[in-house]
Amino acid sequence: MRYQLYKNIVSDTDICNGKPTIKNTRITVQSIMGLVLAGDNDEDILQSFPRLTPETLQECKDFASEGF
Repeated sequence: MRYQLYKNIVSDTDICNGKPTIKNTRITVQSIMGLVLAGDNDEDILQSFPRLTPETLQECKDFASEGF
């Protein structure tokens, strides 16, 4: 079952054990936030994940800040 959590963040029980991921990828919000918390800047994260957009990166931060 797939749940739309944000515009570009979904949770699908068949992908990454249902962890929130970037839509149409297997990139977890947890992975992105791990980089943010480790001190990586936005530019470095976007270069590491070419499918990630600045909008989606911000959604990950917003999503995490709401405690999901």
